[in-house]
Amino acid sequence: MISDFLLALLLALIQGLTEFLPVSSSAHLLFPSLLFGAKDFGIAFDISVHAGTLAAVIYYFKKEIQGLLYAWAPWTKNRNKENFFLGLHLIVATLPIVLVGLLASELTESRSSNIHSIAWANLVFAGLLFTAFKSSSQSRSLTELTLFAALIIGCFQALAVFPGASRSGMAITGALIIGLNLKDTSRFAFLLSIPTILGALILMLAKGAYSIALSDMLIILTGFIGSAFIAFITIKSFLQFVERIGMTPFVLYRVALGIVLLLI
Repeated sequence: MISDFLLALLLALIQGLTEFLPVSSSAHLLFPSLLFGAKDFGIAFDISVHAGTLAAVIYYFKKEIQGLLYAWAPWTKNRNKENFFLGLHLIVATLPIVLVGLLASELTESRSSNIHSIAWANLVFAGLLFTAFKSSSQSRSLTELTLFAALIIGCFQALAVFPGASRSGMAITGALIIGLNLKDTSRFAFLLSIPTILGALILMLAKGAYSIALSDMLIILTGFIGSAFIAFITIKSFLQFVERIGMTPFVLYRVALGIVLLLI
């Protein structure tokens, strides 16, 4: 039986790695329970690992976020139009997942999912990502993004409500479909994760998960620090290599993962 500390570290590493890659975090989080009969640490631990990934993406994009906040500040006179419209597009792209999350709260709050349904979701959405990547013109930049295009990306991200779909994978799929280049696609998907993860944290906190025993603090801190560290490395590495490696390796990996889950 794996110790609580090692299990918390393993789950934090999985969350930090898979939150931002176009792979399914829910699929990977199945393996600790399948291999070790791992227990559920509960919603307080979920909050810690989500807070860790949120801290990582905010720190990585701190300059961009400062620019967005300044462009949207009511006292700003000569606001940067590019940052203002990027912020507007992020808001529009966030609305669908907020709406779907509220309407499908039972599905989003479910802590157990059928292995085969997650496997099939991986296979189906991997195929959709591959199709979008191969057929996309990748000719548009973020400055050419429209409100309608941002809404399309948001609608695709909202499909991540299905376990196995991958939030990052669906946002990237939507961005590729509307013709955004791969570098800006990845950047927009990462920036879009900030309000999305923040919203998820607010909902989890609203459930009353703020009561944490002192004995659980090591597990909570392990979840936060582990997920933040790995998430930061993941974001940095992905943005450096995504234009070189494309989406095909992630598609092949998800297909293999889906097949493995179907065979279990």
